[in-house]
Order: sequence, then structure tokens, then C-alpha cells
Amino acid sequence: MISNRLIKLVALNILSAFFLISINGCAQKENKDAAYDADVIIYGGTSAAVTAAVQVIKSGKTVLVISPDKHLGGLSSGGLGFTDTGNKSVIGGLAREFYHRVYMHYDTPEAWQWQKKEEYGNKGQGTPAMDGVDRTMWIFEPHVAEKVFEDFVKENNIKIYRDEWLDRDKGVVKKDGKIVSIKTLSGKTFTGKMFIDATYEGDLMASAGVKYHVGREANSVYNEEWNGIQAGVFQHGHYFKKNVSPYKTEGDPKSGLLPYVTAEKIGKNGDGDNKIQAYCFRMCLSANPDNRVPFAKPAGYDPAKYELLARVYKAGWTETFQKYDPIPNKKTDTNNHGPFSTDYIGMNYDYPDATYERRKEIIKEHELYQKGLMYYLSNDKNVPEDVRTEMNKWGLPKDEFKDNGGWPHQIYVREARRMIGQEVMTENETLGKKEVAQSVGMGSYSLDAHNAQRYVKEDGFVQNEGDIGVHPKTPYRISYASIIPKKEECQNLLVPVCLSSSHIAYGSIRMEPVFMILGQSAAAAALQAIDRNVSVQEVDYAKLKEQLLKDKQKLEL
Repeated sequence: MISNRLIKLVALNILSAFFLISINGCAQKENKDAAYDADVIIYGGTSAAVTAAVQVIKSGKTVLVISPDKHLGGLSSGGLGFTDTGNKSVIGGLAREFYHRVYMHYDTPEAWQWQKKEEYGNKGQGTPAMDGVDRTMWIFEPHVAEKVFEDFVKENNIKIYRDEWLDRDKGVVKKDGKIVSIKTLSGKTFTGKMFIDATYEGDLMASAGVKYHVGREANSVYNEEWNGIQAGVFQHGHYFKKNVSPYKTEGDPKSGLLPYVTAEKIGKNGDGDNKIQAYCFRMCLSANPDNRVPFAKPAGYDPAKYELLARVYKAGWTETFQKYDPIPNKKTDTNNHGPFSTDYIGMNYDYPDATYERRKEIIKEHELYQKGLMYYLSNDKNVPEDVRTEMNKWGLPKDEFKDNGGWPHQIYVREARRMIGQEVMTENETLGKKEVAQSVGMGSYSLDAHNAQRYVKEDGFVQNEGDIGVHPKTPYRISYASIIPKKEECQNLLVPVCLSSSHIAYGSIRMEPVFMILGQSAAAAALQAIDRNVSVQEVDYAKLKEQLLKDKQKLEL
């Protein structure tokens, strides 16, 4: 027989359980509709978002970072470890601090798990990977970069709301030309005095009603030479050097086109279009048997999709491993190279304005294409035996992107929306043809645009188009007016990543060190606007410049 005491205990436990459920339910409801406030609200999880947040904290003001990403750092921690530095002397401020911290990491014996420090070749992109004089390191593993960003966050006690996605339809509230608040799909509302869009896509900018451009402008728009369609212009080697048939049956147009070749007729050189340069994943690969996962056959794999590559090999191409750039611990930053490679040409045109759902589909399509490519290179008999043998030595690293099976968590969004702001950076500014006033940072990398389309020429053979690499003679200034909208569109928003730039100028500006530089400068400008209670368009540049120089930013040669 059950005692009365036991019955009472059971009843109390049930009541306690109901009470906890009720409390948790209220907490969840409260959290769903929670409101948060700070001086500066930053949307994005990129390298620019982190440097902007650090700048705000160091000033003594408050900041909240709303990040759609779970991992911070964007491409800097997403596989792009072979840094596109250009002239490293113009990289200052928190960007240089980032590369200094990377240096400090690799200056310890513990950092070299899979190889000895002296075995690493110290090859960088136009600079030694490890610069002992300046104590900077420009080449690094993804997890090292992510740790540096997380250290920035921890040391500065920056509050990050991760996996929070802007409600792009009705989440931006504006009043009198200013953003009052933004709301995420989870129901959280963030109110601030200043807002910074630090995403690769420019979602906050677009949702705030700021005008932007997607695609390539015609050369006539900004009096440029290298914008627009560039058929027959080959500056990187990512083109078909020999005649290759694009048809399923070689030489027979009636048989239909092979995958990844468009039937669209190419336009006139110099004309604009809605096409954007190709995306890919910057894979981190390892040839270390103790730290390697072999390439697996992905879902939906079809070797016929890579027939064009088989014909490239048949034509004598031998450059498969040319962009397996070495990073520490026997790994690589593997990038697109050649006429048919990791760039998924022509498959991203709708990405910039696409819904979140469609973007996820595009990202997955890129992943499956690239995983299929690696499996094809490792296994298909149409790939030369020496290539297959070498490829089977490579795989995804066990110690990178551990929560994603070794696959990068960030696709390389080389270009999406670009704001049409108070001023537009064009090739004229980047190539030194036109002076830039009110500098907030500098760029120096080549005007680097990847292919935008793969088409059939008049002679019936296949070709790529859009790959440009024009080098500035000297580093150039980036104007403050290019990171702010026109005043009539928004008065308290700064856009350091999807800044105001033509397609071809963005090919140079879009480098990760520059994004860090511009993120910091955008935050400094936001703080001055708050202090003087003015719009971002009314910031006193002389005082902004004084602050940026104090923060060791490089504004001119």
C-alpha cells in the first residue's frame, strides 16, 4: 500500500515540474520578443564585423553584433589562409593586429603539430608568409584565424548574437531618414544610434532602402576600360587555351551542350550585364595521412557533369595542382585554377537578391559540384593516371571545420550587392587616374575579377569570360564617401563590405585585409557621428582622420 507521505512527494514533484515548464515557457516567450539596445548595432559575422566591434568597445561605447553566422571571420577563417595582401605596408590598425596575432601563434612550438617550423617554406603571396621584421604572418590555418577573432571578442567582452537572421521583409524600422531598429527572424529587436552592415550580401543596406547595383556596369557608366563584358581578354590563365568542343557529341551542335556551358549569346565587349564573378569554396586540404579524410562520393554524383574537364585533359592541360598554396602544418588553401576548376561559373547570378532559402540551395549546389569535382579527379578513368595518383594523396583535414566534416563553413562570396553611395570607387581611383579625398583606408591588390560566364564562341568552341587581373601601379586611397549611403536614403548606416564601387574596382577592394580596415574605420566614423549628434554624411573628416591615424590606420603613402 502506498503511504500518504509518498503520495504527497509525488504530487509536489508534479507541481514543481509544471511550475518549471511554465517558467521556461514564459522565458522563451520573453526571449522571442526581447529587445536589445546599444550605441552601435553591427549586422554580420565577417572580419569587418569583428574589427568594427572592437573599435566601438575601445572607444568606451556599447555595441551588439548580430551575426547570421555561427563562426566569426567570414573568409578569413573560412579557408582563405593564403592572404591576398597586395602591398602589406598599407595594412594597418586592427587588421595588422590580426596578422600580428597570427604571427605570435606560429612563433610557438605548439603551433607546429604536423610539421616543423623550419620545414615550412615561408612562401606568401608577394611577401614572406612569416615576416619576422614586422612580426606579422599572412598565411595561416582556418582554425587559427577563427581563434584570433574569438580572442578579440573575449578580450573586449563583445556581445555576439549568433545564428540571428535579419527579417529582410519587415525587420528594418526607419524614421526621419534613420534606422531606429532591426528585427531578426527569431523575434529579437535591436535598437541603436548607428548601424553597420558588415555582411558580404548587404542585406541590411538593401532592407533599409539604400540603392545598390548587382552585376557589371557598362564601361560607359563610369568611363572605365575593364568593367563590363571582356570576351577574349585573358589575364590569369583561367581560360581554354586550346580548342575544346562544348557539345555532348564533340563537334555536333545538335547533340546539345555539356553541363555548365550557357547557350546564351555573348554580348558586346564593354557592355554591362547582370552577371557576377563566380563563387567557390576555398578548401583547406591535407596530404598528411594522419590528418586526412579521403574525398567521398557526394549525393547525386554524376561523372558526366565533368566531361568538359576530361576534354581539357585530353587537350594536354597539366596544371591541376598549381593553386594548392601551402599553409602551415602540411595543408593548403586550394583555389580555382584553369579553364574548369572549383569556380562554379554562372551558377550564382541570383544569389545577391535571393531569399535565405534559395541562397542555401545555391550554397549546397556549389558544395556538391566541388565535392563531385574532387571525387572525379581522384577516381575517374578520364582523368590522367598521374593526376589521380596525386589527388588520392589529398583530402579534407580532420582538424579543420570539425563541426562540418572538414568542409568550409563560408562560401566565397566574391561579390554580391554593391551600394551606390555618396561616391563610387571605380577603376579610375584604383588605378591612380583620379585622386581620392578623405581616405579611410587603402587598397593595393590587382583588379581581380573571376570568370562570369562560359559560352560558345562563333567558331563552335567553348570559352570562359570575365577573368581580369590589372595591377595598380601604387596603392590607392578608399574614400569615406564610398562607405556611406546618400543622405536622402539613410543617415545612420555605414557599409564597409558591400561598399559603393563599380564591379571592376571591387575586384581589388574586396580583399579580407581591406574589409578589416574599412570595418574599423566605419566604426570610428559611427562613434564621431554619435558624439556630435550628426548624420554619417556630416562627420567632420579632419577629426575622423585624426582618430584613424591615432589607431594606426594607413590613409596615404
